[in-house]
Amino acid sequence: MINRLTRNVLMTPFLIWAGLFIFIPLVYIIWFGVTDKAGNFSLDNMAMIFEKGFWNALTLSVWLAFVSTVVCLILAYPLCLILTERQRDNTTIISLLFILPLWMNSLLSTMAWQTILEGNGIINQFMRLFDLPALQMINTEGAIVVGMVYNYLPYMVLPLFITLSKIDRSILEAAHDLGANSWQTFYRVILPLSLPGAVSGITMVFIPALTTFVISAMLGGGKLLLIGNIIEQEFTFQYDWHLGCALSVILMIFIILNMLLTAAFDPIKEEEKD
Repeated sequence: MINRLTRNVLMTPFLIWAGLFIFIPLVYIIWFGVTDKAGNFSLDNMAMIFEKGFWNALTLSVWLAFVSTVVCLILAYPLCLILTERQRDNTTIISLLFILPLWMNSLLSTMAWQTILEGNGIINQFMRLFDLPALQMINTEGAIVVGMVYNYLPYMVLPLFITLSKIDRSILEAAHDLGANSWQTFYRVILPLSLPGAVSGITMVFIPALTTFVISAMLGGGKLLLIGNIIEQEFTFQYDWHLGCALSVILMIFIILNMLLTAAFDPIKEEEKD
């Protein structure tokens, strides 16, 4: 057993790291967000979110993050169900399939999709072979969703696969023995038991999708600005740190609300209450 003194000593490096790189920057962001350039307390910068341009960027960010999360969830469930059936013989291969996409730089993968979806990209070249009209895919909301889904799908698959792989196969066999078909087994047995993984995956996908600015900048071409793009511009081009921090605080509020909402529907915590 590790005594309290040893535990505190072991925790000290992490506490120092968290203080320097998490707590102090967070305090600075909140401070700049609720003050003006003179250092006086003011909520004027935070009220800017209700201006048309900023509000449209925020609502578009929430909408695209929501769509990307739903698409990832829909794609992850059948994929994980298939992989759990084959995990006994191909455990190492399956693990690599999950981990390899995380090793690839997201900027490179987004650039690849930019090449695929552009006017002279692979898809439109294929369309021209059959004398079909070219598709306008780049600089659209659909292109941004594609980039988000491709980059963040592994974060949905990993927790969902782990949860599904822990389900006792005898429970599924019992459901079939009692007359349940495949859909009934999924809806009444697999889905409730896999909700913890789904809740974790939703959180892990929605938050980075809401805060992204690289994917929207490259696949949106600057024509579709998300709230992440506006915050990045306020810091790098406008040099208005107070407005950038204020918008960041509002974005953090949305992230906290998402975490509270997903935690409220976490079946593990519901069981602990019971």
